[in-house]
Amino acid sequence: MLNKIWAGIMLISIAAGAVTGNLDNVTNALLGGGSEAIKLCMTLGGAMCLWGGIMRIADKGGLTLCLSKVMAPLMRLLFPGLDTSGEACRTILMNMAANFLGLGNAATPLGLSAMKSLSKANPHPDRASTHMITFVVLNTASIQFLPTTVATMRLKYGADNPLDILPAVWATSLGAAVIAVFLSRLLSAKGNNRQTHLKPVNKKVRI
Repeated sequence: MLNKIWAGIMLISIAAGAVTGNLDNVTNALLGGGSEAIKLCMTLGGAMCLWGGIMRIADKGGLTLCLSKVMAPLMRLLFPGLDTSGEACRTILMNMAANFLGLGNAATPLGLSAMKSLSKANPHPDRASTHMITFVVLNTASIQFLPTTVATMRLKYGADNPLDILPAVWATSLGAAVIAVFLSRLLSAKGNNRQTHLKPVNKKVRI
């Protein structure tokens, strides 16, 4: 699907450039875009490797276990009934730490691992559990203390102070996370009540 979207964007750009007489600019953008993308990947890759390595060392060194003990009250509040010393809790904490540092790419594989662990503990595999829904919205509206990726991109493109956006990032990410978790709990409660009040349908088989 993404390939079709990108192909459509390129075709529309080429057609618009031809109609407006700016086909040379479109051609230059197509030829130069590849090298700029590689440079951007190399720039972001350095920051990703640095913080990803630090997180790996922290996990192997037992910092994740200490973090799980410190954040156990918060985890019980967000995920009631979840084992705070289990694999799901560990990967959730690692995902939250990656998002906390603004490393969205590093948080993705950790999020997938956490969802697999939560799926195994889901008593109803035909639908997402409350824990799974809470984790998805919390991961999407992630709280960011240090937006590493955004700061790296701002530095690359000439920002004098790449971290001057911190107050806005803190306010928006924290507000989005609180609202997202609240709405997920509210809608999950309504969905559970609806499932409880559904009456079973007796089906008669005619021979």
